Amino acid sequence: MLDKAFDPAALEARLYDAAEASGVFSADPARDKPPFTVVIPPPNVTGSLHIGHALNNTLQDVLVRWRRMQGRDALWMPGTDHAGIATQMVVERLLAQQGQPSRREMGREAFLERVWQWKAESGGTITRQLRRLGASLDWPRERFTMDEGLSAAVLEVFVRLHEQGLIYRDTRLVNWDPVFQTAISDLEVESREVKGSLWTLRYPVEGGGFIEVATTRPETMLADTAVAVHPEDARFAELVGKHAILPLTGRRIPIVADAYSDPEKGTGAVKITPAHDFNDYEVGKRHGLPMPSVLDVEGRVTLAEVGGDSAFLRGLEGVDRFEARKLIVAELEAQGLLVATEAHTHQVPHGDRSGVPIEPRLTLQWYCDAATLAKPAIAAVEDGRTQFVPRQYENLFFAWMRDIQPWCISRQLWWGHRIPAWHGPDGTVFVKRSEAEAQEAARAHYGTETPLTRDPDVLDTWFSSALWPFSTLGWPEDTAALRKHYPTDVLVTGFDIIFFWVARMMMMGLHFMDEVPFRHVVIHGLVRDAKGQKMSKSKGNVLDPLDLIQQHGADAVRFTLCALASPGRDIKLDPQRLEGYRAFATKLWNAARFLEMNGVRVQPGYNPARATDPLARWLLAKADAAITEATEALERFRFDDYAATLYGFAWNTYCDWFIEFAKPVLNGPDGEEKAQVQGAAQHVLGVVLRLLHPVMPFVTAELWSKLGYGEAVGLTAAAWPQASGVRADGEGIDLAIAAIGAIRSARSALNVPAGAVLPLRVSGPAAQVATLAGFAPQLARLARVEAPVEGAADGPGASASAGELTLFLPLSGVVDLAAEGARLGKERARIAADRDKLAKKLDNPGFRAKAEPSVIEDTEERVREAGAELARLDAALARIAS
Repeated sequence: MLDKAFDPAALEARLYDAAEASGVFSADPARDKPPFTVVIPPPNVTGSLHIGHALNNTLQDVLVRWRRMQGRDALWMPGTDHAGIATQMVVERLLAQQGQPSRREMGREAFLERVWQWKAESGGTITRQLRRLGASLDWPRERFTMDEGLSAAVLEVFVRLHEQGLIYRDTRLVNWDPVFQTAISDLEVESREVKGSLWTLRYPVEGGGFIEVATTRPETMLADTAVAVHPEDARFAELVGKHAILPLTGRRIPIVADAYSDPEKGTGAVKITPAHDFNDYEVGKRHGLPMPSVLDVEGRVTLAEVGGDSAFLRGLEGVDRFEARKLIVAELEAQGLLVATEAHTHQVPHGDRSGVPIEPRLTLQWYCDAATLAKPAIAAVEDGRTQFVPRQYENLFFAWMRDIQPWCISRQLWWGHRIPAWHGPDGTVFVKRSEAEAQEAARAHYGTETPLTRDPDVLDTWFSSALWPFSTLGWPEDTAALRKHYPTDVLVTGFDIIFFWVARMMMMGLHFMDEVPFRHVVIHGLVRDAKGQKMSKSKGNVLDPLDLIQQHGADAVRFTLCALASPGRDIKLDPQRLEGYRAFATKLWNAARFLEMNGVRVQPGYNPARATDPLARWLLAKADAAITEATEALERFRFDDYAATLYGFAWNTYCDWFIEFAKPVLNGPDGEEKAQVQGAAQHVLGVVLRLLHPVMPFVTAELWSKLGYGEAVGLTAAAWPQASGVRADGEGIDLAIAAIGAIRSARSALNVPAGAVLPLRVSGPAAQVATLAGFAPQLARLARVEAPVEGAADGPGASASAGELTLFLPLSGVVDLAAEGARLGKERARIAADRDKLAKKLDNPGFRAKAEPSVIEDTEERVREAGAELARLDAALARIAS
């Protein structure tokens, strides 16, 4: 007998441990089954499960469990990313907390040993948390981007690409983090609003006069190499071709005409500092300008490239950039060259880990020729070999890929894949698979034994993760898993890493495997709070999925995320939805317990085609429709439709209507009718458990086992339901359900007391009147009405309809219709006024221009909700008027 109450905490860990131990999650290339393969977007080894992980992995798990039940050899590849900068930061912070020597004090080898020690002790947090979510990953295959096999793949890819001329060294501008003293990717940069100043400076013009420039970064002016004006700006036409004298240094810099200068902004003239600004860098390349740097790796002033022989300039050497800013502004003011200082709020790029403003910095780095690698990837999406879901994200993919820049793949870190390059004393670089090969190449080059120095840089973390779909399967070895499971079927990810990860996996997969890495890329949105705001610790609106699981159970959390996962749209996670879906799991449990108490038992060999009872056939036909709709929804990656279908069928059709209509039969005498209803009940409950299992694995497995369908772990590999083909002859049941719903709606709208039993008059086709009369017991119990009597409306009351029938509820002496009409009218006027006020706000261009997207979306949603409520009130008023 099932326990009286459903307690997810008491069963989830037990069920998951048993399933993992049984090996039911594992794929086997030797199986004679078609493959289905998904690679997990590898979470950072430093990470812990956040709500975005919970969404992403729930959707993957739904797909994998569904395909496994369909008989596919389903491989969901687990693993974690070594997260170069994040891991190095965590371990350095830990060393400081423990009072141990710093990274630089202990040296590279000792530090890396300490990182591996930390990884062994603390690096498995998120994989344990994924188990708590119920993720059915093939854990024995778990990979790490710096394990031996993946490191071999990274080495092979780097060397081959270098041999093909697709990896090279170049001096270009990069995002530089002064704290970690390394180049970082765009994904590791976040723009933050900063309240600063805009300074207008006066630069003397050679031969007389001045030209004014405005800047938010006066500390970089020492590296200015030009002043730019728009070629069509008449104010500066006579100055183009002349030179300005750079204040504080006395250096001559040209005044150039370039469309980058906006006549409408600032003074119309801009200082050009190519080594410290990405836009200026492009201007510098167009005009062949020198590109000196004035800031070092720590963001401190260095005069090595800009020179300076005055006492003031010499005093700036080694000064932090922000302190130098103050000193430079003060000196310009003292020299009469500071025109104005204005408060200025603007966006400033910051390192997401260090939290400090990043510096565009001109450095020698390793690059990958992304433009060449991008062409096959673009073609693969154009011809449909890889499809984005929703398709709109293909345009985003194309826009970036068709204008792709060289990919900076080197990082000035210690933790990561070290670049396989050795430098000779004359600057010659030998890229080889090992130091021995590099020494052999050096001997051939120099003609003698020559000492080499290993390149100190490591590779961008995204480089190794770009190989993930094939490196995890054993490449460069020719493995059975690689032959069977590449290409993978589906990648589930967020839109924010289409460029950084999806595109790069496509480049590498096509280049080294001559095949796309995945056939579908399913893009989901961000998880926001109930008001549509982005979650952040500063706002205090972060929802921890582990807390939610503890409170509501993993099944409820998974179902909520699935139900809200509309294609490409952000999710508003309202805690009330979680409570509702926890109630859904409880509803299913209670329904199963009721049926168990009423003699419903598993019937091996049950044949739905033999059912003749109308209620049984009605239920079997509804189950067929649910199977078809749920399967089609998953085929289209419509997780929300899948969840909605199962919620509607399991809760409304099965647990409510079927059980309510079955109660008189189940409580009645034994016989053929009861046997048929019991048979359909047990069969369809088994269907419900299988349909729900991909999204609610725990409650379904427990019921599967406790009710006798099989072992709990067996549900994971149980066959996905197939439609029985039973045709319903229960149209009368649908008519009765429609009538009960219409009566309930009318009672609710007019505030009819819950205990009042009302007369029911019915008019319409005689056959339907007679059919409805046959359901008098259900109408009495579920709608609180007397047996239906054929007749038209007469006197005060409420009208409703079901099928072709008109239903009339006399309300004389039960409800004061005049007073109720007045109440509803006032309510309607209030809601209409609120709706009009919100609509007026939306019609205001200023509101749409300034408001956050989440605020606009919330306002639009409130307008829609008000419209729906007005429609409900109008229907109620129409009932009274009729």
